[in-house]
Amino acid sequence: MRVIVIGAGEVGSSIADNLSGSHEVVVIDIDTERAESLTYELDVLSLAGDGTDIDVLEEAGVESADIVIASTDDDETNVVACGTAKAVSDAFTIARVKRPKYLRTWQRSEQAFNVDFMICTDLLTANAIVGVIGFPTAQDVDMFASGAVQMTEFKIPGDSPVANQTVAEADCFEELTFAAIIREDDIVIPTGQTRIEPGDEVVVIGNPESARAFSAAIAPRRNGPKDIVIVGGSEIGYQVARLLEERGFSPRLIERDADRARWIAEHLDDTLVLESDATDRDFLARERVGEADALVAALENDQQNLLATLLAKRIGTDRAVAVVDTADFADLFEAVGVDVAISPREVTAEEIIRFTHSQRTENVSMIEGDRAEVIEVEVDADSVLAGERISDAAARLPNVVFGAITRNGEFITPRGDTVVEPGDHVILFAETETVEEVADLV
Repeated sequence: MRVIVIGAGEVGSSIADNLSGSHEVVVIDIDTERAESLTYELDVLSLAGDGTDIDVLEEAGVESADIVIASTDDDETNVVACGTAKAVSDAFTIARVKRPKYLRTWQRSEQAFNVDFMICTDLLTANAIVGVIGFPTAQDVDMFASGAVQMTEFKIPGDSPVANQTVAEADCFEELTFAAIIREDDIVIPTGQTRIEPGDEVVVIGNPESARAFSAAIAPRRNGPKDIVIVGGSEIGYQVARLLEERGFSPRLIERDADRARWIAEHLDDTLVLESDATDRDFLARERVGEADALVAALENDQQNLLATLLAKRIGTDRAVAVVDTADFADLFEAVGVDVAISPREVTAEEIIRFTHSQRTENVSMIEGDRAEVIEVEVDADSVLAGERISDAAARLPNVVFGAITRNGEFITPRGDTVVEPGDHVILFAETETVEEVADLV
């Protein structure tokens, strides 16, 4: 597959890096030095130029491209680049935008802007934040099979009842599969005798109710959040509050700018908007932010978000989630005390990459910075899985975990004697280096 990526920032570079091993990738960036550096860093062809310029696109071979991904930091540039690519090719076009207004227009008519698929970074990030807030020790949450299946990555605290249990002892849930254990630099495919150690990150796949029950087993004294504080009225902060309202929460939102605070208050009925500086300790004490169940830092830069979350943790806030624009900082944030660091760029790259897998791949979730993936595949009659028992299929697909199956919307827990049928949606866990091969086979 020939893929053209426009924009070599963190999102574009991450996408190019992920695809370069199995696809022909061309990266276009207006910055000559950045474009040239990619040639040495990644196995891609790089081109310095304007991705909205038809001559540049033709030099990149757009006429033979299968996919064009516009992922610069400018919404208008991405939309125009996709339209230009469509004018001279049949490539599938994907535009990354930050502001939801373009997404709303595109959703009215999916032919708008000549964009085949549009991804809104801020809305994706807000959904990721709201997903992890509901689970006290969750590091990542993704939904599959139209919400019937959930992948959750839990970090096991040292004082958890689950710590030091074997998988067989911890697995008390009929509709849950323990897919992997991430232990420092290792990914362990667990057996019943694998022991869960403090600090492990456990990846489970199952129905949402079972995932919630396992969360309660990990931290039985920590209920779901009731009091949620959002720091920063950025677009991400606003979208988090809006999504929380849709789920029945009444969050508090702290915004320093008077005009922005007023606008948010006028547009959110069940959110209490407080105009103040979130680093003012006297204000935080008066508003009892330290008693909040969760705090989300969605300010304009990483330094402010780190300061806000660490200050909240110091005064007693139970759980702190920070938005991290620089993806490489995410591990640092979590190392110094932030419970979860969410990178908008990683969330966006994950959503885009699923379009480059096999046509049968419906959804993708990247684990641990793209070391492993959970994929959803719709099985057709030509698949090696069709008519096969799970035990036989697993022998042909080593190091692949069958996490869940849905059939006609019904959840099925995969067991060794379960027979896969055409039309089934199968959710699999695999290390990234084997995902393409697995997706092509199944």
